[in-house]
Formats: sequence, C-alpha cells, structure tokens
Amino acid sequence: MIPSLRRKLEALLERREEVERLLADPATIADGDRFRDLSREFSQLEPVAVALAAESQARADLAAAEAMRNDPEMRELADEEIASAHARLEDLDVALMAHLVPRDPRDDGNLYLEVRAGTGGDEAAIFAGDLYRMYARFAERQGWRVEVESANPGEHGGFREIVARVEGRGAYSKLKFESGTHRVQRVPETESQGRIHTSAATVAIIAEEAPGAAIEINPADLRVDTFRSSGAGGQHVNKTESAIRITHLPSGIVVESQTERSQHANRDKAMKRLKSMLVEAETTRREAAQAQDRKLQVGSGDRSQRIRTYSFPQGRITDHRVEGLTLYDLPNVLEGNLDALIDRLQREHQADELARLSANT
Repeated sequence: MIPSLRRKLEALLERREEVERLLADPATIADGDRFRDLSREFSQLEPVAVALAAESQARADLAAAEAMRNDPEMRELADEEIASAHARLEDLDVALMAHLVPRDPRDDGNLYLEVRAGTGGDEAAIFAGDLYRMYARFAERQGWRVEVESANPGEHGGFREIVARVEGRGAYSKLKFESGTHRVQRVPETESQGRIHTSAATVAIIAEEAPGAAIEINPADLRVDTFRSSGAGGQHVNKTESAIRITHLPSGIVVESQTERSQHANRDKAMKRLKSMLVEAETTRREAAQAQDRKLQVGSGDRSQRIRTYSFPQGRITDHRVEGLTLYDLPNVLEGNLDALIDRLQREHQADELARLSANT
C-alpha cells in the first residue's frame, strides 16, 4: 500500500478514537441527535480499527516466524507460518483499501423503484411485471417495506408502468446498480408458432431525498392536475378526484400519486418523490464527467443502456457491464434471489473506485 493511502487509514483511526471520546462526553449523551450521528459514524469506522489491529498482529506473527527460521528444526514450520502470514496480509491489504472507497451518503437510505415497459408491446408489460415482482420479493427477503405509489397495468398482465417506494436500511446501496434497460428473450404465451421474442423494460432507482440535500421548488414552476384514483381505497376509488399529477415545467418531470384517500396526502407523497427526482437529476449532472468511464452507472444513470439480458431458453442471465457475469439460475433470480448479482456488482464498483483512488493519489 502506498504511503499516502496508509496515512488516510491512520487518519480514519484517529477520527474513530476522537468519536469514541465524544461519545463518552456527558454533553454528547444529552444531545440525542448528535449522539445518534456519532454512534453511526463510530460503527462505520470500527471495521477500520479491527482490520488495522489484525494487520498489526499478522505483521508480528510474520516477524516471529522469520526469526524462527534460524532454528533448523523449526524451519519447515516457520516457512508454513510465513506463507500464512503473507496470505493474511494480502487479504487485509485489500480489506483496508476497501475502507478508503468514498462512502455514498445515500447508501443507507430508501429509494423509489420505477419499472416501465419498453419495446415489445404486451410482452414488454408482462416482463415489467416480472421485474417488479423480482425486486419486491428481494425487498421482502431483506425485511424492507414496499409501497406502490402508482401503477398502470398492461392489458394482458404486468405493467406498462409501476412506481414504488422501497423503505429499508441499505436499500439504495444494494439496488443502485439496477438502473437501465433489461432485455428478455423468451416465447410469449400468445405466440402460437413457438418463436422467441425479444422485448425490454427500463428500471430506474432513485434515492429518496436525503437530509442536507434539500431542494427549493418554485410553486410557479408546477402544474398540478387531479384525477380519479384507480388504486387502493375501497368504495372511495373513482368517486372523488383524489389522485394527483404534478408536472415540473422547467425539467418536464411528471410524478403521480393515487394510493391515499385524500388529495392532500397524495400531493405530499408526489412532492416528496419530485424532490428526490430533482436531486437525483442534479447529482447525475454533476457526476456525469467523472462517470463517463464507469461501467456501473449509479442511480438514474443512462436508462437507455442495455445492462442485462434474461434468456429463458438458456435459463441464463448476463450482465453486460461486467465481463464474465453470467448466471444459469434464471428461475431462482426471478424469485428475488439477487444476492449473487448484487454482490458481484458491488465488488466491481469497489474495484473501480480503488483503481481510481490509487491513480489519483
């Protein structure tokens, strides 16, 4: 590890010790918000301290083993200990470097999931429904809460468009690489000749507006329309115009909410989502230059980019952003078992960031 990166690790260790002292301060304990923020920071820094302590122990073990080689009777055992210590140090070096990857403040937060049918007509809408259910099942396995904000069903199943809010710790960190065009190859149920069709759906993952990223919206820039809800609400549905559609005129962004019984509640939900989308658009604009060479676009990214193919005849899923990322486990993945894909994408992102960090240091 180069000295400049080592100094950054030492600075993190010093900050962890400082935070530990602050957490013991009665003034901090009395301030609930500050105590909570520092506790969260301490938990994030603790793995750095653990890894550095393990590295120190591995270096001590290596020195002891090298000293033991001077004894001819212990040389064979010493060689084994030396090899083991070197292997541990290599693993710890990778782990320590990973702690230097800049942390996305949105990672722990919630998100909006948008799935839209693309090319392929009815089959695209059915596939959009398959994708939504895949993510909903994955969220259920994580213990997250999924709430549909708006939905436009397809004529023969699935959705032309569905938007949901996903609430759960770490939701954005796991799903942020899912944005883009997802392509499916299969024989539709309506295909009498048994021909394989190709259709597509687009996915957008938008981080919920985070504290400190507030954005001001001029009411004059909004057009607000009301319409009759087609969602949940029992006898209330279709009797009053409680659903809200808000158009942000400068950007052209349109959001809807129809799941609540009152206009006021639907307006609040729509405004919250609009703010998240505007923050996401601004973040994407700022990061566009440095993101041009990245294989993994984060958040809304380039939604026209084909990122993944689901081949039913071969039972195969291929992610086109990472070389060699192909799984022959399609039915299992569509049931929401996305861990193998997500873990690989996270590791690839981490490797890219580490390479960039080393190049810029």
